[in-house]
Amino acid sequence: MKLAIVGYGKMGRLIDQLAPEYGFVVHERIDAAGDVARSAGADVAIEFTAPGAAVENVEALAALGIPVVVGTTGWLGDMERVRTAVTAHDTALVWSPNFSIGVNVFVRAVRETARLLASDPRYGAWAREIHHDTKADAPSGTLLELVRAMQAAGYSRHIDIAATRAGTHPGTHEIGFDSAADTITFTHAARSREGFARGALVAAQWVIGKRGVFEFSEVLI
Repeated sequence: MKLAIVGYGKMGRLIDQLAPEYGFVVHERIDAAGDVARSAGADVAIEFTAPGAAVENVEALAALGIPVVVGTTGWLGDMERVRTAVTAHDTALVWSPNFSIGVNVFVRAVRETARLLASDPRYGAWAREIHHDTKADAPSGTLLELVRAMQAAGYSRHIDIAATRAGTHPGTHEIGFDSAADTITFTHAARSREGFARGALVAAQWVIGKRGVFEFSEVLI
C-alpha cells in the first residue's frame, strides 16, 4: 500500500518510521508548505499539518481521489466544506481530535460516567489538560471532544475547562466529578507521540476502499 505523508514534522517523521509495520511503502513525503498534488498515485494519505492548511489539503487530496486520515485539529468549523469535497469526489476521510486508542477508550469511560451522574446535581465537573508549549490550539480538540461527550451523555451542568501549555509535555487529560461525599477522577497521560502515529496508521489501513466521512471511533468499534 502506498502512503502519502502530508506534513513532515515530528508526527510525519514518526509515521514514516512506523509505516512498514502496517504494510505501507511511503509514496511521498510533503512538508507543511509542500505541493499536495505530489501525492497523486498514493492509496491513502495521512495529514498532520496545521489548522489553517488542513481543509485545503483535504480538498486537494479528495480531488486526486485519495482517501485521507486527518490528524490535524482546530479545523472542525469547516467540517461541512470538507464533507462536501469528500462526497463530491466519492472518496473517504477519517478524522479524530486524537488518534490514540487509549484516548478513545478514555472518552467512552468518561461518557458513561457523565450519563450516570447527569441527573445528580450534587456532582460538579471539570476538564483540564497540559500539553507542550508548541501546540497550536488551546483547549485541544481532545479536551473539547471529552466535554462534548459529557454533554451528549446528558450532563448539562457547568463543566470548568482549563488548558496549560508548557515545556515538552506530550499531553495529559483529566476529567473529574466532585461532590461533598467523594471525588471521581479520570486521567489519560500520553508517554509519547507514538500512540497517535499508530492510531493514524490503523485508520489509514481501514479507510482504503471506503466512501464517506468517519470518526476514528468508528474504526475501533
